[in-house]
Amino acid sequence: MSVLPYALLRPLLFAADPEVVHDHTLQWLAATQHSPLRYAYKQEKISDPVQLCGLTFPNRIGLAAGLDKNARCIDAWQHMGFGFVEVGTVTPVAQPGNPKPRMFRLPKARGLINRLGFNNGGLESFLSHVTQARFRQYANSPMLLGLNIGKNAATPIANANEDYRLCLEAVYPHADYITVNISSPNTQDLRQLQTDQAFVQLLEMLQSHRQTLALKHQRHVPVFIKIAPDLDDFQLEQLCNTLRQCCMHNGAPSDNAWGVIATNTTLSREAVQGMPHANEAGGLSGAPVRQASNRVIRYVRQHLGPQFPIIGVGGVMQPEDAVEKIQAGADLVQIYTGLIYAGPALVPACALAIKRMGQGTGD
Repeated sequence: MSVLPYALLRPLLFAADPEVVHDHTLQWLAATQHSPLRYAYKQEKISDPVQLCGLTFPNRIGLAAGLDKNARCIDAWQHMGFGFVEVGTVTPVAQPGNPKPRMFRLPKARGLINRLGFNNGGLESFLSHVTQARFRQYANSPMLLGLNIGKNAATPIANANEDYRLCLEAVYPHADYITVNISSPNTQDLRQLQTDQAFVQLLEMLQSHRQTLALKHQRHVPVFIKIAPDLDDFQLEQLCNTLRQCCMHNGAPSDNAWGVIATNTTLSREAVQGMPHANEAGGLSGAPVRQASNRVIRYVRQHLGPQFPIIGVGGVMQPEDAVEKIQAGADLVQIYTGLIYAGPALVPACALAIKRMGQGTGD
């Protein structure tokens, strides 16, 4: 357990600009992750191993992409007790993202709106941080690492696949799994890649290059597609049909190769109408997206069957929300905004709740 009570710290953090706090927190975590100061946020590592995509996850709770875009704090997340951590989104070349201000808290709703826009230091810097991380040296159930890839804002949507190819080839040797982010609402036209022929072409490109990379590196790295919570039933049906046709064989993903992360942030403001900052552009995360995320998880599970890997994310603010994700059909669960509102103790609490659910002992 950490020696720094987050409940005492949060009012001070919430008194400052969200992005300033975000940046300073990451700087502090990066500076302390290999020092005794890591005990300020260190948590118990819950052991609840699960097999998915040919990988052994130490427990079912992971960090969602977006919090550590430049992969600077990987070892700090290890100390917080995560079973797996996803860093990024990284793009081929560095980009500043959207103009500031671009991050807004909605405390009454336990939500967060961001329109950061894949601000990151580019592949070279990203991989430098990944390769310097020490988490794989931990003999006692080291966490797994997901690397999340995207396209540059300046890249026309018609050329997006080339950005994804470049990122796929660069991160492949270093990832336990790779996430293809085609659902951020903060990069123009990006969500078009979830639909129709564009999605088919993306999957075919990924499949072809994955096979080449698997032979080159003598290892299979699973690929997860991160989708939006705002897809309607018709769009979800199309997406599931495409995944079934391109990525499945005899009812299961080919070569443990594919999965879905459901979901990204939402454009809907139905749950936060009238609140300060509710009309800011960007993706809304936190408690307001919980039900929409669960709806997508249930739909994908129902339409792609029991063997298709699903990581559930969106609105996990307390242990009961993590259990709910598993009950909806997720195999694993990620948190992001919940960590901001509840602090590091949320990680073992969620992992333990899921473990107890599996043992039939309740929360």
